[in-house]
Amino acid sequence: MTVKLRTLGAGVLAIAAAQVAFAPAAVAQVAITGVEALDDRIDDINDDVADDLARAEDAARFGSPEFQPGFSGSASLGYSGKTGNNESQDITAGVRLRYAQGQFVQTIGAALDFAEANNTATKEDVFVVYDANYYFDQNFYGFALARLQTNGLAETVDDNRRDAFLGFGPGYRIVNTPDVSWRVQAGIGVSYLQDGARNSTTETGYLAASRFFYRINDNFFVTNDTDVLKSDSALRANNDLGLNVKMTDAFSTRISYLSEYNDSRAIKTDNKLGVSLVFGF
Repeated sequence: MTVKLRTLGAGVLAIAAAQVAFAPAAVAQVAITGVEALDDRIDDINDDVADDLARAEDAARFGSPEFQPGFSGSASLGYSGKTGNNESQDITAGVRLRYAQGQFVQTIGAALDFAEANNTATKEDVFVVYDANYYFDQNFYGFALARLQTNGLAETVDDNRRDAFLGFGPGYRIVNTPDVSWRVQAGIGVSYLQDGARNSTTETGYLAASRFFYRINDNFFVTNDTDVLKSDSALRANNDLGLNVKMTDAFSTRISYLSEYNDSRAIKTDNKLGVSLVFGF
């Protein structure tokens, strides 16, 4: 009788834990037993799938996007500190700011990530991107792009301490219909690279990009995004081919094939096949 009661008790606890994993609960044990960790992991998976599906979206696909006039954006800040057997601190911050005025739209985004363990810095990363577009009409536009990425802990020649790029050029929509859209852009820029030993290189770079969209029917569409950057040191190109399927309002999927080419590497091309499914019920 005692054995049966213990077995029943274990079964009830297992069912209760499964229920708590999918619904909010004010039970202290959810963290220490790992139930809360499962919820966090499921959220991470959902976020990864949503990010993959979002790669098929393009706000400027059929024309210049319309934004709220003036300033708009968002910012976030996170901090965590730990004491006891190990001491650590982590600070993360992110900001996205847009300023739209008529045909001119400017966007700046920044992410900061600092960490230390036992009073020793383990991460000092800063990433900033500035993007500006001026739309002369629905088909012709000009763009400017600036990027800066720093690693404050880089100390060797194999580490990048600063990686920056500044470029500009024109863009044009070759096709712009509800079922097919294709726009291309090209430009010239300057890249700056500094390693951890403070050796720096400045190069002229040429960039080109293509965004293609083809709707097969109401449930199927294909996207192909291509980016190319040529400098004195390397030719780099990325191509993202995606098939997007919406079977029902509750079920959608994206199959993608991503190729990354860099002729300065021993193995020049990396390929990645991705399948993302979203099913609600």
